[in-house]
Amino acid sequence: MGSIVRGGMDVHMGDIQIALVTSKWNGEERGRGEGGFVPCQVIHEERIANRADRIRKAIKRLTKKFGKLEMCYEASGCGYVLQRQLSEMGVGCRVVAPSKIPKKPGDRVKTDRRDARKLAELFWAEQLTYVRVPKKAEEEVRDLVRCRETFKKDALRVRQRISKFLQRKGFVYRDGQNWTQRHRKWLKGLGFAGYEKVVYEKHMADLEWKESQVEDLDREIEKVAFSEAYKEEVGKMRCLRGIDTLSAMTVIVEIVDFLRFESAPSLMDYLGLVPSEDTSAGKERRGPITKAGNKRVRRILAEAAWHYRHRPAIGKKLKKRQEGQPEWVKAHSWKAQQRLYKKYHDMQKSGHETQVAVVAVARELSGFIWAIMQPDGPEIDEGTGCEA
Repeated sequence: MGSIVRGGMDVHMGDIQIALVTSKWNGEERGRGEGGFVPCQVIHEERIANRADRIRKAIKRLTKKFGKLEMCYEASGCGYVLQRQLSEMGVGCRVVAPSKIPKKPGDRVKTDRRDARKLAELFWAEQLTYVRVPKKAEEEVRDLVRCRETFKKDALRVRQRISKFLQRKGFVYRDGQNWTQRHRKWLKGLGFAGYEKVVYEKHMADLEWKESQVEDLDREIEKVAFSEAYKEEVGKMRCLRGIDTLSAMTVIVEIVDFLRFESAPSLMDYLGLVPSEDTSAGKERRGPITKAGNKRVRRILAEAAWHYRHRPAIGKKLKKRQEGQPEWVKAHSWKAQQRLYKKYHDMQKSGHETQVAVVAVARELSGFIWAIMQPDGPEIDEGTGCEA
């Protein structure tokens, strides 16, 4: 066999389907009398249990039989445990971006065996796009930030249940917005009896617990944000209008390494903030954004983009966040305010919907973020918002 064998793995919680491929010189297999080069032939298939000991045993056996192995599998809920285990064993393993896997429109048959074969063949042909595997410490911080997001969503769902419960019972708050201090004081003054009291108190206790968990996680994230590992990046990103500690940490832990993007447009593309396009026969058609990237960062940038509808200014909070930061970062922050404010209002005047303008601002904001996260602070082109 060849000196290198590549494999695809279809990974599930219970088991793993493996397919190995290589190329070889074989004249008889396809009727070539003088011999011929037969590329990418499946040389081995098997299914093993997704357990560390079984994986170790199978990989050692396959390495002994076929020589050097290079493996890959799709990113999934199984995480990066398998990739790290294989790397520790000296086997190269890549994690594939599922949304970037080439697919044939007419291929409607999907099995674990076919999926593993397809991955192996595409891996051999270098037609796969890979995700960056975070270090264990990086993944731990990412999990912390995502946990906070989960509890925040849970708290919002409990609020909705409470509002619907009160609506059914004829209690409607009409003296301002819900969930302000006045509204919470009004909630405490409501009187229920019997089982209605039990239900109401359970809902309120659930909300109180969920909100206390969010506050605890906020404190933990704050500690991490100003630790040695993160304080420099967080400090620079907080110089931008609309981005504070939590927003900065979300962007940083999701993207991790900004240097893997060669330019600002490549980061915009990664985040799915660029328009979709269908150009053919001289006709150019542009559609909504691709939404092909990280949805959490995309949401954070869209929320931050709303701040740029206001006139450029350095308020007290922003001025405090910028204290002690490099002057070139502050300069980029000011350029961002000027350019994005103009972008938003120009699009409004030209008749674009507000949401479309916000997304356009979010896209260019990602370009400014890319710029300030570069070690030497590249200059931003005034016309594009990207690196000059």
